[in-house]
Amino acid sequence: MSRLDRSLIADLPLFRGMSAADLDRIVGRARSQRVAKDQAIFEQDGAANTFFLLLDGHVRVVKSTPEGQDVIVRYISAGELMGIAQALGRSTYPANAIAAVDCVVLAWPGALWAEFAAAIPSFGANTYKTVGDRLQDAHTRVVEMSTEQVDRRVAHALLKLVGQSGKQTSEGLLIDFPISRQDIAEMTGTTLHTVSRLLTAWEGKGLVLSGRQKVTVTDRDRLSRIAEGRDGKD
Repeated sequence: MSRLDRSLIADLPLFRGMSAADLDRIVGRARSQRVAKDQAIFEQDGAANTFFLLLDGHVRVVKSTPEGQDVIVRYISAGELMGIAQALGRSTYPANAIAAVDCVVLAWPGALWAEFAAAIPSFGANTYKTVGDRLQDAHTRVVEMSTEQVDRRVAHALLKLVGQSGKQTSEGLLIDFPISRQDIAEMTGTTLHTVSRLLTAWEGKGLVLSGRQKVTVTDRDRLSRIAEGRDGKD
């Protein structure tokens, strides 16, 4: 197996500013892995023996509830770490990670997280920042679920996805991976029927275009007004 090159990670925010020696140390312990669309990278409650960096693709993080309901916690884009249970003091993965498209990941033995964090302070600091940002995001979503009407929650979800992976097209900002109306329902704690009704209404108003596993935001400003509860109130 050929040695991985530090150029794979050098320009990613997580590793920016690290020395060539530190980058070589990190990437030299990794193995690359291709994951086909809809395959699991890791599974909820499985032993957290590995952590990962997504090099290419998009990953859906799904939490299964005791009642058997799936909730999409977030989407992970290229350049992000995942499966970092060690940074949370966990020995098992808290959710499932499913490839939303064909993906390429780097994988490290879980025990190396503590070694890297101790030897390379910026790695540990950046990892904890990732964890903190995700906890803050989870807190925001709990507040949204508790206090916001469903149209605002769906608008927030679409804007978040566009901000994360929006691709400018002639029609607007395309969410650049397959996403179904059921996925949006699972992200926002609502039903497929409600999401379908909202997207159909918004399409009629020129805010979005939606098709099979495809959503394009055509009027970001208006959708932002809905997310903020200001639509039609100015």
